[in-house]
Amino acid sequence: MSRLFARFLAAALFISDALGKSVTGVFKSEVARLQNGQYITKFMFGGDSGRLVCRLDNAALAVEHEARLLLFPDMDLDGLSCDEKLARAQFTIHLKHDEHNQTVPRQSSPTLWHVLYADRYTCQDVVTLPSHPDVQYTILMFNPDSAGNPLDHFSSEEAGLHSFYFLLLLAYFVASCIYVQPLYQALRKGGPMHTVLRVLTVALGLQGLSALCNYVHLARYSRDGVGFPLVGSLAELWDMIAQVSMLYMLLSLCMGWTLSRRKPQSRPLQWEQTPTSTAVAAGVVIAQGVLLLWEQYSAADSEHHSFHTQRSLPALLLLLLRLTLALVLASVLYQITSTERSTLKRDFYLSFTKGCFLWFLCHPVLVFVSSIFNEHQREKVVTIGVILCQSISVVVLYQLFLSRSLYWEVSSLSSVSLPLTMSRTNQRGRY
Repeated sequence: MSRLFARFLAAALFISDALGKSVTGVFKSEVARLQNGQYITKFMFGGDSGRLVCRLDNAALAVEHEARLLLFPDMDLDGLSCDEKLARAQFTIHLKHDEHNQTVPRQSSPTLWHVLYADRYTCQDVVTLPSHPDVQYTILMFNPDSAGNPLDHFSSEEAGLHSFYFLLLLAYFVASCIYVQPLYQALRKGGPMHTVLRVLTVALGLQGLSALCNYVHLARYSRDGVGFPLVGSLAELWDMIAQVSMLYMLLSLCMGWTLSRRKPQSRPLQWEQTPTSTAVAAGVVIAQGVLLLWEQYSAADSEHHSFHTQRSLPALLLLLLRLTLALVLASVLYQITSTERSTLKRDFYLSFTKGCFLWFLCHPVLVFVSSIFNEHQREKVVTIGVILCQSISVVVLYQLFLSRSLYWEVSSLSSVSLPLTMSRTNQRGRY
């Protein structure tokens, strides 16, 4: 198990961004023959004219091989022979010079293009491959920038994410300047909500660190089309840690609901530390952690985003896990609120559940909603929407557990109804 975790972690951290918008590699005739065309990269060109630049280190060898780049708007080519597949290419770039510039005509809407390499040996299985060295290449792809010049490295589905992360970091900075001192004082005092506030602060800090890494990666990416792949992977790692931290906190708080079927109100919101509750919470957290690593590993050939819209098996299992947790929480909430007579307690439970629902359901709901958008908008809708919704969820929980008018009054009603209530601490004199 530890070896499997290490492999997933290494893949999440250190795998290179094979589909970057500045791609350097080697054209291999053997690979092109094996795959009926060597797959190079993909890029979503915008509606206006885009540009593809290919630079070779040995143009004479490319001419000898009759090398060419093929651009396909659709890669659903199963069942076709090699010649039929290559004939479906929308554009063909014959590689005869050290540098080639290909303009992609204006499209009615942003279109995803796939780039393949082929040569004279690709569809000739009976021809012996030469022993010549392979041709090294560098491919650059550009969309029009704000001035209409083809100089923008961002693919259409990524346009705007750089500005979003800048505004997000600005919001984090302003909020920290306003609230860092009161929050620091609350954490120093300890008290009934200390553990919850500490986990919330750690999760929010990790999300801020993830946003910073994404911004740094995209800032460099906008200049060279490569960015810092390791920094982009670190952004995903920080976000994964924040996800499992929040999940463990919410499960630990809700375990009194889920494990107390006979007496659902005996400990409705208790931070459980019994062996059974700890095992259940840890098991669910580990399951989510493995699914997150699996999802990142299966999406290793995509761009560095914390949330993906691909319909891979681990992504679907993650969505199913979050939906299940939300349904369990809804079921227990109904049992508690239907018999609770105190309006104040009911308001507290409902506010807590709103924060939980927002955290658990935002990703599944946004993935479903994104299906009505165009292809180039889906990734941005999910990425931006989930980050904003989870940030709002953290704010809702912060307000709930920092509120003297709600949490403290509710906790003072009953010494067994809320976690770490005033009657349970040994520091009553401090309050």
